[in-house]
Amino acid sequence: MLQVCLNGSRNRVDHPALPVTAAELATAARAAVAAGAEEIHLHPRSPDGAVTLDPGAVAEALTAVRAAVPGVPVGVTTSARSAPDARRRAELVRAWTVLPDHASVDWHADGADLVARALWERGVGTEAVIRSGTDAVDRFRTSLFAGRVPRVRAVVADTEPLTALASATALLRALRPGLKAPVLLHGEDGGAWPVLRRATALGLARRIGMEDVTRTPDGRPAPDNAALVRAALAVPGANRTYARAARPPAWSAPRATRFAWDAGRKCGV
Repeated sequence: MLQVCLNGSRNRVDHPALPVTAAELATAARAAVAAGAEEIHLHPRSPDGAVTLDPGAVAEALTAVRAAVPGVPVGVTTSARSAPDARRRAELVRAWTVLPDHASVDWHADGADLVARALWERGVGTEAVIRSGTDAVDRFRTSLFAGRVPRVRAVVADTEPLTALASATALLRALRPGLKAPVLLHGEDGGAWPVLRRATALGLARRIGMEDVTRTPDGRPAPDNAALVRAALAVPGANRTYARAARPPAWSAPRATRFAWDAGRKCGV
């Protein structure tokens, strides 16, 4: 599976073609899916361009993107950059009027369980973000949600091409004991392409897009997200067929019952 991350927290100083508005996100999503992306991750923006979890901005972005790529799963961020206080992020999630298919939660940030619980209450799947170089692995292991997330996104924060692969290996080893959820592995900037090649070789879900990197593997500026997707799919082995594990029930169950597991209730979540 290849996820495309359309914008992240970057701005047009980083790349003049970065999609910011709902209409731009829809256009970028359509082109990326046409190029081969199977899933969308985006950061909704306020009118001033800031990352936000505001219900109106989330609804506008999701509605526009879904109209452009019907049937394609669309996820959003719950990054602390959108609202530093975790309680406020949880309040905003509970106020969403249009729900994403899933949302990422940074486990290196304080209050991850608060935000994950708000998503669970709304029936939204949680993509647990475990960032290398942080205490996210330890925090996640002690979380009530450790065994209840549909996917873990392993982020290699090492942007040095020569060491990113070693960092990826260390992160995967740290995650391995007891982890049941499937893993999406990706890197950032200088580490993005080496880590994507490693993820491809391992048969893991992968991610590429302007949130992670703005240049193609040969170092040239990418014209858009679609170009990055095409480059990712040109990596040897990218089209290899792997046996897929069944999607966790929380990912595919009807929204009204999604994540309503007895185990969760027993743990008070």
